[in-house]
Amino acid sequence: MLVQLASTIIPSASQGAAALHGFILALGLILPLGVQNVFIFQQGALQHSFRKALPAVLTAAVCDTLLIGLAVGGMSLAVLNNSWLETLLMAAGSVFLLYMGISLWRRQPNSASDEAAVYSGKRQIAFAASVSLLNPHAILDTIGVIGGASLQYAGADRLTFALSCIVVSWLWFAALALTGRLAGQWDHSGRLTRLLNKASALIVAAIGLGLLYTVITRLFTI
Repeated sequence: MLVQLASTIIPSASQGAAALHGFILALGLILPLGVQNVFIFQQGALQHSFRKALPAVLTAAVCDTLLIGLAVGGMSLAVLNNSWLETLLMAAGSVFLLYMGISLWRRQPNSASDEAAVYSGKRQIAFAASVSLLNPHAILDTIGVIGGASLQYAGADRLTFALSCIVVSWLWFAALALTGRLAGQWDHSGRLTRLLNKASALIVAAIGLGLLYTVITRLFTI
């Protein structure tokens, strides 16, 4: 709804309109519950302080910035015009997401302070980068929607549009981790931690299965 609203009520090419268009478009894409959002919230809840969750927040934000830059820079045309490349991205992403779903389901922390449930900075960076750069939903949304929308702008207007989208990502991931941290402070038994793992596993696996179904459907129709 937000994406459609932005496209219909903000057709102007001025920098102000480009910034508002980018803000609404990026917000509409980032709000739905997905792998990135679940992981950032989870790390905010599990880490002992907000600062400890910064590796996940910064990595996700940097990866989004990279994808937005590539999309606005013209990569969207290459992907959107190559159905086989798009299908390959989905196939690889479905395998990755199913693997991550199984791993999350098997993880059983005994308490909120269980060190096995708390990712180190390096693990946060690796996982956040993988769910950002290997997640075809994130790639296709960024390249397909944001990249496609950026084609109506040029010069300073396109740069303003891209920067607005990037700002949304940075602010959103920081707010998500902070919200998770507040939720984690209420949990001392580990119940929230276990529920987060189970919910994350189900969401990740469901997205992976959905992508796998899409890939199979495409292969039989090509």
